[in-house]
Order: sequence, then C-alpha cells, then structure tokens
Amino acid sequence: MTAAITGLGIALPPATGQDEIWDGYFSAHYAGPRNGLARRIFTNSGVRTRHAAVSPLIEDVSEWSTERRMRRYQAEVMPLGKAAVGRALADAGIAAGDLGLFAVCSCTGYATPGLDILLARDMGMSPSVQRLFVGHMGCYAALPGLGAVSDFVTARGRPALLLCAELTSLHLQPPGARADIQQIVSHALFSDAAAAVVVTDTASGYAVREVAAITDTSTADHMTWDVTDQGFRMGLSPRVPAVLATHVRGLVDQVLGRHGRSIADVDGWAVHPGGPKILDVVQEQLELPGTALAASRSVLAAHGNCSSPTVLLVLDELRRRPSPPRSVVMLAFGPGLTLYVTLLEGSSL
Repeated sequence: MTAAITGLGIALPPATGQDEIWDGYFSAHYAGPRNGLARRIFTNSGVRTRHAAVSPLIEDVSEWSTERRMRRYQAEVMPLGKAAVGRALADAGIAAGDLGLFAVCSCTGYATPGLDILLARDMGMSPSVQRLFVGHMGCYAALPGLGAVSDFVTARGRPALLLCAELTSLHLQPPGARADIQQIVSHALFSDAAAAVVVTDTASGYAVREVAAITDTSTADHMTWDVTDQGFRMGLSPRVPAVLATHVRGLVDQVLGRHGRSIADVDGWAVHPGGPKILDVVQEQLELPGTALAASRSVLAAHGNCSSPTVLLVLDELRRRPSPPRSVVMLAFGPGLTLYVTLLEGSSL
C-alpha cells in the first residue's frame, strides 16, 4: 500500500510589496539609530512581496495583547483554511466526507474548538473523522505532519488531509528596546499563508517514500518561538546556517541511500526558504547547480517565509512546471534545531 499526495491547495491573504511595507510602516517602526540597519535587512531579505491577513499598513497590532491576537487569529484563519482545504479536495477529486484523518499544523494561533474541529464541521467531514493538531513545531511542521497522514493512509487505507495555516502577521512585536536584530530579521521575512495536501492510497501522484529527521539539541537556543503577553516572539540566531551546514548533507545522503538514490538522481528540490543564507548553505552543502533551488528562491521572493506552509508552496511551484520533477526531496528546518527530509517519487499531480 502506497500513500501519495494527490491533491494540493493554496490560499493567500492580500499581497503587499516589501518596499511598500517598509516605507509605509517599518521605516517608522524602526525609527532611530537602527533604521539604516533595518532598511538593509529588509532590502537583502530576498522578499519582494508578502501576504498579511492583518496588514500593518491598515492595522497596527504590535501593542495588542496575546488574547486579542488569538481571537483575531480564529476569525482570519478560518476562511483561509477553508479555501486551501477546498482546493486540495477538488484537486484530488474526493469529497470531504471521504476523509479518515484531518491533520492541522499551526504555530501562530490556538483556540478550542480549533481549526480541526471547526473546519471539519464547515467542510462536511464525517463526524467520525479522526483529527490531529500539530502545534508550535514551526517552519518544518509540514513534513512531520505529512509523515503522520501518510502513515495513517498506509495503515488504514483511507484518505487523509493535512492543512498548514500560519498568520505570522499577528505577531508583530513592539519597537524600542525589544527591537533587536533578530526581530528585524523575522519582521523582514515572515508572511501568511495556508496550504493543504490530500494523501490517498493510489499509484498516481507523488508517493511519500520516507520522512526522516535529525535534531541537534545542543543548539536549541538558536531558534525560539516564545509566548509573551504581546504575542509570540521569534528568536533567530545568525548561527543557524552553520548548524544546517553541519547536518544537511549527511541526512540527505542517508535518506537517498536507503532508496538506492543519490543527489544526482533528484530532479526536484523543495527546500524551505528560511532566508537567502539558508538556501545558499543548502545549495553549497549538497553541491547543487545554480538552478536547483529556483523554486524555493521564487517562493521566498513572491511570498516570503510563511512558516509551515512554505515548503508546500515550493512543491506546488515545482508541480506546475511544464515538465514537473519525478523525484523530489523536501527539506525544512526549525526549532530544535531540527532538520526534516522527505522523499517523494512518482508521477506529478
């Protein structure tokens, strides 16, 4: 029995140009001695447009309480999640009532009843559908989520759906003493999106061959996502690329080797675009040609870093090519520090 991705749906809030959001909001947000540094970080982020369910050009949430942000999260994420789920189901050609498992990944908002319960109700899923919520794993959550739904399909023979939905725009932090370089970098990169994939027992689509991970707990403080009284606050060390450089080649080689493959056999790379330096390190360590990560760089430029949905946005761009890849390695990174690798093989969607 093979679990394969047979449907993919994307939903995005309104887009804003990076220059526009700098000139219209962040240039004043970072007024003072760090203004020049902040401008350079925004300019060199690799992001050209980004998406925000709550745009600071319209509504400044930086001083909001966490409670107020969570209430807004629930209001904004529901229609976004519903759109992504509906498009994925339509792409796969199955009904919501056919699903045996509905899994949701999100690290930017929490409520009970949450997305898993409310969307299952609104989308017409069966009352007996099993649900799984994966919270606070961060940017790599789509891959363990994909592993979980794939294992369900393999074990039960029933379709499953994974939704990744993030509203990072709700966690804009106040300026002032807390506006350190790590906050400037996160505000220059992060964006909002929802992406959903349907996984079924079929010979078509992209078969999920393996999901593997490595966590270097000695660097646990390099990437953090703290719950504060004013939203969730990102900690992002400049040493993250060096940690990835230590581990990424070994993990990729191990996964490919178990399937009789090498890096040269892979014709599609869906690498989470955590930032330009992350992509540069992956390309260098895997000795990939300059065009190998074009889809990841394109997603970073057009959408920014949307946390957990981002690697699925890259997969969507790959599958829409005139000649979609037949062998895809997905890579995502996040707190831990953790690296996840997924090998997909088969026909395109």
